[in-house]
Amino acid sequence: MPSNIGCGVQILSEPDPLALLDWYDRHARSLPWRVPPRSEVRPDPYRVWLSEIMLQQTTVAAVKAYFERFTALWPDVQSLAAAPDAQVMAQWAGLGYYARARNLLKCARVIAGDHGGQFPSDLNALVELPGIGPYTAAAISAIAFDRPETVVDGNVERVMARLFDIHTPLPKAKPALTAQAARLTPTERPGDYAQAVMDLGATLCTVRNPACGICPWRQPCLARANGTASDLPKKTPKKKKPIRFGIAYVARRIDGAYLVERRPPSGLLGGMLGWPGPDWAEGPPEDAPPIRAEWKTLNAEARHTFTHFHLRLTVKTALVPLDRKPMRGDFIAATEFDPTALPTVMRKVFDLTQ
Repeated sequence: MPSNIGCGVQILSEPDPLALLDWYDRHARSLPWRVPPRSEVRPDPYRVWLSEIMLQQTTVAAVKAYFERFTALWPDVQSLAAAPDAQVMAQWAGLGYYARARNLLKCARVIAGDHGGQFPSDLNALVELPGIGPYTAAAISAIAFDRPETVVDGNVERVMARLFDIHTPLPKAKPALTAQAARLTPTERPGDYAQAVMDLGATLCTVRNPACGICPWRQPCLARANGTASDLPKKTPKKKKPIRFGIAYVARRIDGAYLVERRPPSGLLGGMLGWPGPDWAEGPPEDAPPIRAEWKTLNAEARHTFTHFHLRLTVKTALVPLDRKPMRGDFIAATEFDPTALPTVMRKVFDLTQ
């Protein structure tokens, strides 16, 4: 039966999940956390969970190396649960959104301690775990346990908006897009189907220049028929990000040791190593060196963009004697200092001093 969806244009055929699964069987992306479609081996819930946490706010290309390094160091949830916090945070450095890493450890320890090292398969039980929201819970339940849960990420939102020509801007459109996605989720191979829709958005139904001509859902797609695919999904304009300012003090002792401090466990960059400095503010930062020294100001700033603001750091450097005691932070020997363990903004500061 024809139905009216989106902008009121008739759609004469329903999108067929089996057609998408057939396409996925031939074109599935090869990713280190996946098993091939129709595989007799079930996906490892640990690897599914780890990849989904890493992929939040991050691209597949950026995540691959981190995922492979993590699983080499900690091949299962029990080994990750037993890992020192500092070591995990250091391995996460550069991936951003560091609350994810803190919640990763909390979740691993709850699963190891309260669930016998086994991930629950139920959506409601998964949502109760630290750092697992509705999307991640649905992804784990569907992909790892083949339950018919509705998995909706940015790729799926884009596919649904175009498939049904929905012009309500995001994020207001989320309930409507999720409802359409739920209506299409099959009971047969729901895990493969969830990955198939995400792959469709990532490879064909892309943000720019969607490849409608070779899409397995081109016939029922309303946006293709109406010529609106490139305009969807619509988004509410973002507010302009404010600029915050700060100072990064890079002190090096004459034996090569660097003065660093670990940020508080909660908040932005929580638990990460970094250069001492005042709180970041929208006005001029307080000049409060962490150690007495002759400070030199670099001509270049370290600039970085976070989710809610742009940051501009003045970088000051100093060389200090062996017996000079810092007022904040601790010296770390040159042989133990690894700049790759710094979060991206602190690594930018380090690179400017070289």
